[in-house]
Amino acid sequence: MTYLQKVHSETATRFWVNNPSLEECRLAIEGGAVSCTTNPAYCSRLFQSDPRFIYDAIKKVVAHEKDVNAAAEAVYHNVSAELMRLFLPVFEASGGKAGFVTIQEDPRREENTRYIIEASLRSGKLAPNYMSKIPVTAPGLKVIEEMIRNNIPVCATEVFSLSQAVSVYRLYQEFSKKYGNRPPLFITHITGIMDQYFKDIVEKEKIPVSPGALKLAGTAIALKEYRLFRREGYECRMLGGGARGLEHFTNFVGGDLHITINWSTAAELNRKNPPVEALADTEIPASIIRELEDKLPNFSRAYEEGAMEPEEFSDYGPVMLFRTQFMNGFARLLDAIRIAMKSA
Repeated sequence: MTYLQKVHSETATRFWVNNPSLEECRLAIEGGAVSCTTNPAYCSRLFQSDPRFIYDAIKKVVAHEKDVNAAAEAVYHNVSAELMRLFLPVFEASGGKAGFVTIQEDPRREENTRYIIEASLRSGKLAPNYMSKIPVTAPGLKVIEEMIRNNIPVCATEVFSLSQAVSVYRLYQEFSKKYGNRPPLFITHITGIMDQYFKDIVEKEKIPVSPGALKLAGTAIALKEYRLFRREGYECRMLGGGARGLEHFTNFVGGDLHITINWSTAAELNRKNPPVEALADTEIPASIIRELEDKLPNFSRAYEEGAMEPEEFSDYGPVMLFRTQFMNGFARLLDAIRIAMKSA
């Protein structure tokens, strides 16, 4: 068996595929992927991984849509619908427990709750295995409430802190009771982007953090969040995301959680085929946690439960870094649509 097949056979850990081309999507499903994530940079990635797919999608939309923003939404929805089609048999075979494909709407309007709600409801009509992907910010929490009211599965994203994870789960408990709906909820901890954020700060400010401790910063926060979910019996699933290295998958193997990775990362894991080690219950040494708390700005705000209020989530450094990457990716799609409109 491949490494990922062995992980699925020997542990409760499952993998999702992130932003795949159509061929990568097929390979991921064959390799055991249980669901799929996309984000607002998905279309920009397709210009490299599947240019014919994305350019055909743009051509079809601009033939009848002359508003750039509406066209961008339509293109993103349409290419994601193709992924939903490929994952639909997984969804049906699982009885609606797997085979989801997420869509995260226009990052420029991330704090426009009315738009995100309306766009998410439009996405919900694409296929039964659609899952709304909503940032855990103060405006995003309002959108998640509406998704619960409409019984739409939720992938709560841009989660970097225990405060965010707890806030979204408490909201889920409150409004699932109010509306009588309990749609699937996945809370996505973005471990790799967190590590990237800390690494950039350490390099720019020349902070003397040991390499071993720095490499475990994002993992330490994510593992604490995972233990919280288990201890409190949260009725949701933790989803690891934002992987920037193999360790952002392997550090969580053995846990009853899911992890979304690019197909290139999945292929590398299968190629290297390391031993399947159950590391999710690993205790990060207290000395490393103290070093991270003492030396890394913003580490404690993520690591300590209740260290942030919802109004602070949008301005938290890693959240802003992640959103900037989405904005850049979405801008590439907008540029391509404008060019296509001029030549149509």
